Amino acid sequence: MARVTVEDCLDHVENRFQLVLVAAKRTRQINAGSDPHVPRENDKSTVLALREIAEGHVTSTILDEEPQPVIAADENAAIQPDAGTAAEAASPGGGEQ
Repeated sequence: MARVTVEDCLDHVENRFQLVLVAAKRTRQINAGSDPHVPRENDKSTVLALREIAEGHVTSTILDEEPQPVIAADENAAIQPDAGTAAEAASPGGGEQ
């Protein structure tokens, strides 16, 4: 499909406003790493989302889905408290002298 038109997409969603919501949500999913349902063909994620809608792979039911949590690049990275601060807080008097 060389070009995606609004009319192609409106066959699968109720109106233009819903089309914007569906396309935006699907674009975010693709950007977060979800595999596209159509060949990438050097298209940006927004165009991919619209092509998926026009071909009927994505419908307005996507709006009812719960958002998936974003996983950090390094899952093992945790915020470690400063060792000095933790030792001071544990000492009697709360680190004040």
